[in-house]
Amino acid sequence: LLVSKDLGKHLLEVEDLLQKHGLLEADISAQTERVQALNAAALKFSELEGYQPCDPQIICNRVNHVQTCLEELEELAAKRRKELEDSRQLWTFFQEMEEAEAWIREKEKILAAKTCGRDLSSVVTLTNKHKTMLGELGNRRALLHQTMKKGEKILAKKSFSSVGIQEKMREVCLRWKKLEEVTGLHQQRLEDALNFFQFSAETDDLVAWLQDTYRIVSSDDFGHDDYSTQALLRKHRAVVDEVEKHRASVLSLRKQLALLAPDHRQGVDVQIRVVEVEQLYGEVAEVAVLRTQWLQDALAVYRMFSEVHACEVWVDEKEQWLEKMEVPEELDEVEVVQHRFESLDQEMNSVMGRILDVNQVVQQLVDGGHPSSDEVRSCQDHLNSRWNRVVELVENKKGQLSSVLKIQNFLLEC
Repeated sequence: LLVSKDLGKHLLEVEDLLQKHGLLEADISAQTERVQALNAAALKFSELEGYQPCDPQIICNRVNHVQTCLEELEELAAKRRKELEDSRQLWTFFQEMEEAEAWIREKEKILAAKTCGRDLSSVVTLTNKHKTMLGELGNRRALLHQTMKKGEKILAKKSFSSVGIQEKMREVCLRWKKLEEVTGLHQQRLEDALNFFQFSAETDDLVAWLQDTYRIVSSDDFGHDDYSTQALLRKHRAVVDEVEKHRASVLSLRKQLALLAPDHRQGVDVQIRVVEVEQLYGEVAEVAVLRTQWLQDALAVYRMFSEVHACEVWVDEKEQWLEKMEVPEELDEVEVVQHRFESLDQEMNSVMGRILDVNQVVQQLVDGGHPSSDEVRSCQDHLNSRWNRVVELVENKKGQLSSVLKIQNFLLEC
């Protein structure tokens, strides 16, 4: 049993042989105690004085022979254990290498699919799975490194043929190196796909924002009075600020496109998409400027109407006063009325300034092609007509006062 050359043909067989060898070693250990007890008892016969049933030398030779045989048996047992353990180490090495190869084959099949997802969500999922595989790759690399060290130790002992061990190590190393290369390429493809779909998602978000903003800035609601138009103008200015903030995002699209992988950036669809975004942004910015002008014009119109209304109220009041006023004939009363006309002149100068401002605003609106130019011009003409009427009444009353004063002065001189 101890000189057997059967060291097993695989790990399970070696483990079985080691288990059997352990039982044999236990038997040897038990027999060792028995032999030592028998030898001790036999040696007592060689030490007897007087009657000796056997020659002491024969007894000693017999004891030495048995002890030598036992020691040879123990040496053979130790030698076979070492051979079996070396065999177990060898087959453990081969099994670990086979497990490494099986793991490599499994990952090669996964990577051979070359799928990188069809949208951002699927790419993120695949990227997370790839990160998990990279963690597994790191752990497997450490295990493979330990297995390689075991192979080097086996080669250093020179207990077995080195050809099969070296061949297996070289084969697995080559497959591992190829796996790492394929893994790196797949990771790069995933990163390229992730960058592309992120770029596409950001572009889609930008397009959606621009479309919503275009609907806002192209609104035909310009308010119905001074207050509502001012509120719309404040909101629109906030929108214009947002449009300006997005200018950098639009301008950076081409730089981001240039950073994408060639397969992605050279696609016709993505290039057309970038051009569409740039055109849409240009339209939004242009319409936003126009709406700013339209709102300002609307605000100017409403303020002009308000100013016209205030002036016409004053004109109505003075027109009624002038039409009802009768020029007195008494000198004292004439002087009172004259003082009133002096105050009226100051008011008229003030109102005249406001009317000139109204005329200037009207001219700007008309020159700018405002859609309400006819209505504004009509309002201007009506105000100017009313103003001219008041001026005419004032001049008439002043003429009457002047005539009365001349008559009174003449009478006083007489």
